[in-house]
Amino acid sequence: MVEYVSTTTGLFPLPDWAKEELTDLKGHQKADMVSGDETEEIEAVYDRARAEILSTQRAAGVDLLVEGQYRWDDMVTHVLSVNESVETTGIARYYDNNNFYRKPIVTDDLEPSGDVADELEAAAAFADGALQAVLPGPYSLAQLADDDHYGDDGEFLAALADCLAGEAEAFPDVEALTLLEPSLGVTDPDEPDRVREALETVSDAVDAPVVVYTYWGALEVDLYATVLDADVDAVGFDLVTAEESARSLVSEHGTPDSVALGVVDGQNTRVESAEEIRATVDEFVDAAGDLETVYVTANTGLFYLPTNRFEAKLEALGRATEPEVASV
Repeated sequence: MVEYVSTTTGLFPLPDWAKEELTDLKGHQKADMVSGDETEEIEAVYDRARAEILSTQRAAGVDLLVEGQYRWDDMVTHVLSVNESVETTGIARYYDNNNFYRKPIVTDDLEPSGDVADELEAAAAFADGALQAVLPGPYSLAQLADDDHYGDDGEFLAALADCLAGEAEAFPDVEALTLLEPSLGVTDPDEPDRVREALETVSDAVDAPVVVYTYWGALEVDLYATVLDADVDAVGFDLVTAEESARSLVSEHGTPDSVALGVVDGQNTRVESAEEIRATVDEFVDAAGDLETVYVTANTGLFYLPTNRFEAKLEALGRATEPEVASV
């Protein structure tokens, strides 16, 4: 029997009260970005927001909770932005959309900062053993950052993977780790085997299921085959932007035993019903064949949404995996 698990990819919208307090404490400028050495007053705001959002997820019926990533100043590169071997520069466009991030430049040997592990430690007290970790994937980091130190694409990718693995090794006990790999959905790596090796480096660092979550498109066939060969537990599919391509891909080439399905649109305020979500999931499962676990999630981070729509989408996700919804 398939186990359906509701969760998200994290990256939640900061509540209005926290925005106001943080604006008063640190402003909006580059110098006020999260650096890992914030004042106690700033950390206290993040702590309250974190506890609040973990409670909100539980109340919505979400099975696998995330920390929320409120301290992340952008969608993927936070783990580099707080690293002492990295400088952040001007604003760059985040793929082909209206979101932007400050491009990190790696200037020295990368070592894990422990920042994400500290966030998860803080969250674990409120998660009741149902905590999922979220990290950027090594390939997407390599695509979004600039290398001003290693001088070789393969070495840079390997160094990023080692840094992420070191970060993951310091995690508290988690139920799963999701690696966000949007770049795999929009670009085709020149050396896919290096990508597989990088993913395995991070996966080997944790004693929990690892999901390689791709979005904003379906993988090319050869790349998909390479990711399937990686020693990871699940692959993610963006069914908002590439549902037909994803179903075709798995019908012809199969899946791992577990998959993550992005069925809630993280960039659109329209709230999907639980029945709509479950119908999309069931169609994919029928196409995929035998599966053990299906993580039902949003296709991207949910930071774009106003709080009321964000919370409504959480509730829809939570209901979508309830047994009675399957019969609707």
